[in-house]
This record gives sequence, structure tokens and C-alpha cells, in this order.
Amino acid sequence: MSPLPARHRAAAIWPAAVAGTIALTLTAEHSAHAAPPEPALTSLPPAPLPSAARSLGTPVLAAVTAPTTYTVKPGDTVWGIARAHGLDTAAVLASNGLAPDSVIRPGQVLALTPAAASAPPASAAPEPEPRSHEVHPGDTVSAIASANGVTVDAVLSANGLTRASIIYPGDVLRIPSGAPAPAAAAPTTAPGLDAEQSENARLIIRIGRELGVSDRGILIALGTAMQESWLRNLDWGDRDSLGLFQQRPSTGWGSAEQILDRDRSTRVFYGGAADPNGTATRGLLDIPGWEQLPYTDAAQAVQISAYPDRYAQWEQPATTWLAVLG
Repeated sequence: MSPLPARHRAAAIWPAAVAGTIALTLTAEHSAHAAPPEPALTSLPPAPLPSAARSLGTPVLAAVTAPTTYTVKPGDTVWGIARAHGLDTAAVLASNGLAPDSVIRPGQVLALTPAAASAPPASAAPEPEPRSHEVHPGDTVSAIASANGVTVDAVLSANGLTRASIIYPGDVLRIPSGAPAPAAAAPTTAPGLDAEQSENARLIIRIGRELGVSDRGILIALGTAMQESWLRNLDWGDRDSLGLFQQRPSTGWGSAEQILDRDRSTRVFYGGAADPNGTATRGLLDIPGWEQLPYTDAAQAVQISAYPDRYAQWEQPATTWLAVLG
């Protein structure tokens, strides 16, 4: 066999580590996402041989205790160290108080024991938030208790009341803390009305109660809105009439935007001292002796309709709507 040329002999005696380094370097030059370099770490202990091998006299290595620390060498990364020792990278970072972007240096000693997960401190069950109810016109202790899923006696006891006590609008009643929150239920609809109409009727009733209007006044408002708009907040009507009560911007009832505000237009219909229009228009409460007027005449006094007799047909249905929704 002929001797190798000098240049080949030189290559043949390169250390394997150097050759490996050159191979990694050449590979990395063409890689879009080069994998982290594998550190030159001590091999993991070999797995125990099967019992059959031991019975044949194969020498068995003594069990090696896994290292609990590691001294960083040049080229090491936390990822590589964790992988070589079968650990999670995040666990090694946590054990050594390192962040993902921390730099480790040769000679640094890293703990290889995963940080013990500390159990979160047991916390007491949160106290239920205290609940209360502000009394509105028309409210009763019985209705408030029923709406909150508690007994009348529980509400009376929580507020130092008796069955002879009187509650007034503006009073704030405590709801017993042990009471379950009322279950959400679909809004009630009244006979002959769909969900939208029932919601508008409920608004008219609520504002009437808030203003201290009698049940008769609320009945007149409900029938008027049904006749004028079918209890819908219409954005059209005769000439420039709009909204629940078909009020007209051209006759001073407010801008189109104001009239289409259901809350505002209802307050304008009721009128009185709290009328958003002031004295620019005349609402039901501004008509002297309105409570003594026939149902149709009271509605017509506010609306000035070309068909005044048509309001009468809604007096009895309005009574049912108030009973169901009020």
C-alpha cells in the first residue's frame, strides 16, 4: 500500500472534535434556522442491562446518581444542558433564577434540580357581595323579596322592619346575604303584545311610576302609544310624526333625535314639572282636571288627533298590560 500524500496524512490525524466543529460550521452556513449547538456534555448513565444479560455474567455498571449541578462549558446553552439531562428548559431556568434571554458563562454552576412548585396559598371562599334594592314607586316588600328569591320575613328581618312597616321611594333595603341571586328569566310579555311592544309598555309604566303618575295616567299613556305607533318606536309617521307617541318636531315636541329617544318622549307625553320640553308643549299632567276626563278625551287633549275616538278601544287592553307588566 502506498503511503498517503502529506496533505491527506495531515487530515487523517485531525482530532474528531475539530472535524465535528467544521462540519457544524459548514452546515450552519446554509441553514435558515440552525439548531442550538449540542454541548460536549458527559453522557447520561446507561440503562441497566436486562436480567438475562446479568445471568450470563455480563458485567453490570453500578447505578450512577444523576448530577444535581452542572458547570457551564464554552458553547453551552441552557437548552442543550436541559436536554442532555432530561429536564425541561423552563425548569432549569426557574431553578437558577434565569430569564429566557439570560446569558450563561463558562465556569458558571447551574442547579439541575427542577424548582419545587409551590402550592398556591389556600384562600377562603370570597364573601358574597352585599346586595341592596332601592325602592321605586309601586314597590312592595313582597315583590322585592320574590324578585330576589327570598322570603318576606328575611327582608323584613334584615332591615329591622315589621309587616306593619311602610317603605317609601328612595329607601334602600338590604337583601339578606344568604339569598341566591335571582335567576335570569325571559322578559314577560303581555297578552296581545310581542317582546318589543311589551318592553316599550314596561318603559312607559316604569317612567310613570317614577314620576308618581297614577295608574289611570299610565293606562292613558299605554293606550295612546298603542294607537299612535302600535307601541313601537317608529322612525316614520304622518308628515313628520315620529316615535312611540308620534310627536312632531315641527310643532315643538323636540328634534327628531330627541323624539326617537323613548325615555325622553315618554316623559314629554306625561309632562308636568319634570317635562324635558318645559312649557313648550303640554303633557297629560299639564291638563287641568285630566283625571276626571273620559279616557279618550284625556288622550286627545295631549295628542290633538284627527281621530280622537280611536283611543277608547285600548282602555281595557291597557288595564291588562299594566296588571301583567307593572
